[in-house]
Amino acid sequence: MSGGDEASDTVLARLAAAGDDQAFERLVRRHKEGVYRLLRRYTADPEEAYEAAHEAFIAAWKALGRYDQGRPFLPWLQTIAINKARDRGRRLVVRRLLLGASGLDEEAMSVVDPGAPADQTAIDHQLARRLDKIIGQLPTALKEALLLTAFEGYSQEEAGRMLGVSTKTIETRIYRARKLLAQRLDDDMRPSAR
Repeated sequence: MSGGDEASDTVLARLAAAGDDQAFERLVRRHKEGVYRLLRRYTADPEEAYEAAHEAFIAAWKALGRYDQGRPFLPWLQTIAINKARDRGRRLVVRRLLLGASGLDEEAMSVVDPGAPADQTAIDHQLARRLDKIIGQLPTALKEALLLTAFEGYSQEEAGRMLGVSTKTIETRIYRARKLLAQRLDDDMRPSAR
């Protein structure tokens, strides 16, 4: 394959669908961090996010022949990633019911500014962990709308297309997600009466 990293996702997807493994590897390198970050927030569990991301890229590879090259690649990939996280979540619920496994990992990884002072970094880590945990526990429909718009930068219309719902539904879900998030953050930060 010729050309540098400036090749568009669509061109790389077309080449990958034709059997060019290097083109798909470039797509993975280009999007793996963003997909992982989306899924880490979605699941509130770094290991589950890693596994779901891995499954998403495998599914994307297998589905490249069905990718509509007239549409952007990243939303297509993120839709696959969210679906894989949903699938893993359903399997986890069943596993917990059958085996009595424990809940989500309390120590979700988060990204903070490495140049910040140590005390501010510790506060940032703590707040980011709380936020990731609370977002991960939001109802699925609310979490998806919030993540796609607030964290991934999609418009409400784009998020609606990705999730197969109307723009008004996305707007309502975002409103409810933010309200619930603010309430849970407030509850989480309020000192407990003991």
